[in-house]
This record gives sequence, C-alpha cells and structure tokens, in this order.
Amino acid sequence: MMKIEASLPDRIVQDPAIMLGHPVVKGTLVPVKMVLAHLARTTDFDEILNHYPEITMDDVRACLAFARTLVAGASRREEMATPAAR
Repeated sequence: MMKIEASLPDRIVQDPAIMLGHPVVKGTLVPVKMVLAHLARTTDFDEILNHYPEITMDDVRACLAFARTLVAGASRREEMATPAAR
C-alpha cells in the first residue's frame, strides 16, 4: 500500500484477505472507492456519515488523502515516462 498523509496513516488498509485487497477503511468493510463515489455525488458529509455509520469524518478525510496520494503518484509516473520536450 502507498503511504498516505502522516496524520492519517492507519485509517486505510489493504489486505489481500479483506475485500480482495481493495483499500478499505480500517476496522470496516467500507471500500475507499465507495466513499469516494459517494463524495462525487454529494458533498453533504452528514449524508455520507449516515450512509456509512461505521466510519468517521476522519475516515472520510483519510479516503480523500489516499486518493490524492494515488493521483500524485500516477502524475509522477507519467512525468517520468514522458520524454522531455525539446
């Protein structure tokens, strides 16, 4: 698993024995991708927390931090793979 922000490192886990290795909120079976999909539909955090009562606002923040880390890593890989413009 890629490291996420230092303040949220233990809230997201990836384990091949849990949800086929998809990242989930620690201590739950809530996949990060489902939290992010819900955030794409609404920014009403109360609605999200009501839909997933087993997670907290810090867990939602951790999902966002996890996604940000993945995007940043993908951008770096693209930059390294793209030849420099002359």
